[in-house]
Amino acid sequence: MPSLIKKLESFTGKFESPQLAILRSISLFSQIATGELRTIRGLLHQRTYIKGEIVFDEGEEAQAVYFILKGKVIIRRQGMPIDSMIAELGDGQCFGEMALLDDSPRMAQVRAAEDCVLDVLFREDFLILVQTHSQIASKLSLELARMMGDRLRRQTTSGYIL
Repeated sequence: MPSLIKKLESFTGKFESPQLAILRSISLFSQIATGELRTIRGLLHQRTYIKGEIVFDEGEEAQAVYFILKGKVIIRRQGMPIDSMIAELGDGQCFGEMALLDDSPRMAQVRAAEDCVLDVLFREDFLILVQTHSQIASKLSLELARMMGDRLRRQTTSGYIL
């Protein structure tokens, strides 16, 4: 007869917590298994920003990718009027993903368009994931490459990169 712990593990493995369900709604995590998503969740840092607060400035060192759990942000070049934004992103979207690949400066400013809740994955945490859970890191890297390829394709028609 299976132990109670085994039954609980079997039961909990089939259902996702609300936090994991929110992460799953982010396209970067859509193909990640629930157990793997739990591992990633342990590396994320939740941050809140109030309307108008700067998430990061153009020219700053890129250290993390941001996932929008709730709210909206605007992306724009510094010195440009607020209404001349590059993009507005909302729930389930991410930005700053180049930070996982290199340490180039940020190419634009990101500001909270409304109160926001963001999950943040720092490059150092991603590199730890590469060393400790290479299969998960590979899946995440592949999804990241697909997302960046899609953005590059869209850039050729719209004239800007998110």
